Amino acid sequence: MKKTFTLAGTAFVLAAALGAPVHAAGDDHPAVKRPVDLPPSADLAYAISARQRGLALKGDATLVWRAGEGKYSINADSRVAVLGKLTENRSSGAIDAYGLAPNEFADKRYRKSEVTVAFDRDAKAITFSDGDKTYPIRGGEQDRVSISWQLAGVARAAGDKFKQGSEWQFFVVGPRDADPWTFRVLGREKVQLGGTLGEVDAVHVSRATPPGSREQTLDMWLAPSLEWYPVKLRFTEGERETVEQTLERITKK
Repeated sequence: MKKTFTLAGTAFVLAAALGAPVHAAGDDHPAVKRPVDLPPSADLAYAISARQRGLALKGDATLVWRAGEGKYSINADSRVAVLGKLTENRSSGAIDAYGLAPNEFADKRYRKSEVTVAFDRDAKAITFSDGDKTYPIRGGEQDRVSISWQLAGVARAAGDKFKQGSEWQFFVVGPRDADPWTFRVLGREKVQLGGTLGEVDAVHVSRATPPGSREQTLDMWLAPSLEWYPVKLRFTEGERETVEQTLERITKK
């Protein structure tokens, strides 16, 4: 398979060379402090519908979200019929004035070795197990697992400000590098969920990419009636690669 994906955004320690240079922080690395109200801890189960290289695939994903006492952890994995487990991802760290503050991010993909990212709070640097890039920690940085939950926390706290047409910027770290991400609120839509959850009213948020960009897009539906949990996610890359995850079950912890 060409690509695999994770719940939080596609699914991404310390192995930087001593004295490796830190990239200069420019306007593309904003440190934005906003009010954050994180959703309650829960276990979430999703159904997966994917199209990869022309093949239709079905499967499931599970996500364990924990937040409290100044720290958080996220563990996610996905599986499809025949191939088995596609991805394993985790993010863990503290909760600070910016919201989620990752300490470590790990990304394990089908038939690939795990790669990790370390957020060294003492050295104020982000380093990668695969490659020698480094980025400074300025505050508010997220990884590709934590970003969905940071966005949900921002939405819960924003109230009427989280409205159609509004845009929300973050600096998001992947398995080997980092980029600024902008999310645009597209509006409210009805979403049919699995299991006994039925139909819910959800806020559709999309990662905005430059015109003509071939970067992966992420669409996410957050349900205010369900604690603003991400009830549906769609990852799209090119014209033939899509993964859609729809919530089937929530177990609050």
